[in-house]
Amino acid sequence: MATAEPNKINTIGVLTSGGDAPGMNAAVRAVVRRARYKGLKTMGIYQGYDGLIKGHIKELGAKDVSDIIGRGGTILYSARCPEMRTPEGLAQAAKSCNDAGIDGLVVIGGDGSFAGAQKLADLGINTIGVPGTIDLDIACTEYTIGFDTAVNTAMEAIDKIRDTSTSHERVSIVEVMGRDAGYLGLWAGIGAGAEDILLPEKYDYDEQRIINNIIETRRKGKKHHIIINAEGIGHSGAMAKRIEAATGIATRATILGHMQRGGTPTSRDRMFGTLMGAYAVDLLVEGKTKRVVAYKNGEFVDFDINEGLAMKKQLSDYEFEIATTLSFKYSKN
Repeated sequence: MATAEPNKINTIGVLTSGGDAPGMNAAVRAVVRRARYKGLKTMGIYQGYDGLIKGHIKELGAKDVSDIIGRGGTILYSARCPEMRTPEGLAQAAKSCNDAGIDGLVVIGGDGSFAGAQKLADLGINTIGVPGTIDLDIACTEYTIGFDTAVNTAMEAIDKIRDTSTSHERVSIVEVMGRDAGYLGLWAGIGAGAEDILLPEKYDYDEQRIINNIIETRRKGKKHHIIINAEGIGHSGAMAKRIEAATGIATRATILGHMQRGGTPTSRDRMFGTLMGAYAVDLLVEGKTKRVVAYKNGEFVDFDINEGLAMKKQLSDYEFEIATTLSFKYSKN
């Protein structure tokens, strides 16, 4: 399969894949308008890789992306696509790009989406990845589109739960997203002043320690106790029942769920979505392919997609230690 010549990009396709994230629309808008500014044609691919395989593609002009920068979700929709893990699915996806005249493809999503982009690049499709995930779990970048909005959504929900928890002098377990990565739980927990934060990377499953914390903070006069529980640990309802039985204190579980993916993007997510989307277009125009856009040390940079996927990200021990030591349970008063 022929590879497009460097600096000969005429048509750019854009898709959003995996879990949706606030700010994806800002990135789509930037891709379309930056490409148009560069004199290029843009094609929107609907329903992610599944739509690419099925040929759900149409041209997008500047007007088509008007007034979407402030909208949550993705106007291109998203879908899981097991077929992209098969040679047949990959071949059809590459064929769809060629049939639509797409010389360069911008993939907005997480590491799973980048794995598909990596394989398409191996088949000769010029491909750039843009990090869009509320999990902040892509190691090559310090920021991913959607994280800031999701954290603020979770934090504001926790603030509201604290109000009713205090009124009823309850323990509240708030389950946030984060199956394998605890960044959302850590940031939301610190921002909301939670008493305990349970994260996949850190939790030792010592529930008795949590029970002791609740008893101690209540003895000190605390009228509520907020526990942030990451999705990767889960089972918040059963945990609430065990804690109530052990402490005698009313305990309720709230699962925030997919509300964390929705809502109006913050200015940070609009800004990062815009700059990352535009940067992806610039990389394609420069003749680059198989790259991931990243934010490092205050600058937008790019990495080889193989290098980016191979990196491992670690939760900050210092940030977690601070979250723990600032808890009310360590107060001497």
